[in-house]
Amino acid sequence: MKNKALLSLVASMLIFGTVGILRKYIPLSSGLIAFSRGIIGFIFLWAMLLIKKEPFSFKKLGKKAAVLFVSGAAMGLNWVLLFEAYNHTTVATATLCYYLAPVFVILASPFIFGEKLGLKKVFCVLCAVLGMFFVSGVFESGFGGAAELKGVLFGISAAVLYATVVILNKKTAEVSSFEKTLIQLGSAAITILPYILLTEDFSEIEAKPLSLALLITAGIVHTGIAYALYFGSIGKLPAQTTAIFSYIDPVSAIFLSAFFLDEKLSFYGITGAVLILGSAFLNEFKPNKKAEF
Repeated sequence: MKNKALLSLVASMLIFGTVGILRKYIPLSSGLIAFSRGIIGFIFLWAMLLIKKEPFSFKKLGKKAAVLFVSGAAMGLNWVLLFEAYNHTTVATATLCYYLAPVFVILASPFIFGEKLGLKKVFCVLCAVLGMFFVSGVFESGFGGAAELKGVLFGISAAVLYATVVILNKKTAEVSSFEKTLIQLGSAAITILPYILLTEDFSEIEAKPLSLALLITAGIVHTGIAYALYFGSIGKLPAQTTAIFSYIDPVSAIFLSAFFLDEKLSFYGITGAVLILGSAFLNEFKPNKKAEF
């Protein structure tokens, strides 16, 4: 059972790691892609509920429904910003900036959850921030690369919103992961809809078969299936195992973008990657608890 859950977790991380590459090949706005991802993923998960004949009622969520809607809205806006980051910088750089989300959770924890900010966590935060500066390219070209810096800022903003989703999810721990994801995807689509209606020029959109195929793939595979695999596995694995294997996402994104898009990290970029991923890993790793596989 655990081996099957582990395979599901690895598969979901590898799928998440290819989101940036897929976005590079879809010639549509970030808002439209994010909306499509939310609505298609929602329909897919709802269909899975109907096929499994599992009852679902919004009434039983009670007061948690509002929190879930807000977290879903944050998730949708987070997608828009992340896709914009992919537009203005490399997949590797955007992914690494996005992976600063755990740092923002650490910084917010003392104020929201009353957790102590120990020396280890402070060290991890400082390393991650230093890594961000390395990845941003500031040490190589200064602040002259406006487009690149814009991509970095979009990535960091997406990380802040994703950290918000993580924090809000902790406040709805009693809600099943599957139901939580279903509501969040629907909320994400609802939140993005007014934005694309106001900003999108639908007359200029060309519905090319390849674009539609990639858009549907992003909704079903990279959202519906990936989230189903992820949430179906984390409940059957130790928390530390889940945390460690989650690093497959950014690492695979870096290697795959280098292979498919020829986006290679410089020495500074590699140094930044080590600092960001290393600090996040160090914060999650607890040597006194043995991970069970």
